[in-house]
Amino acid sequence: MFEGLLQPMHLLVILIIVLIIFGPGKLPQIGAGLGKSIREFKKAMSEIDKPQIEIEAKENKKPEPVQEEKKPV
Repeated sequence: MFEGLLQPMHLLVILIIVLIIFGPGKLPQIGAGLGKSIREFKKAMSEIDKPQIEIEAKENKKPEPVQEEKKPV
């Protein structure tokens, strides 16, 4: 049904249409936004794979109190 859906010629036509619509000035911004979105998605997916206990331990971790040294007067 979907064999040969994204052949190189199809990808070239899509790229040309995108270039016409957005122009060459916007393409770097679109690429950067797309890359950032993909990184955030991968980060969220890797966090789902971690055991829930590790995540809860990270959230509930409290800093240890700093002990002050007493100086003789």
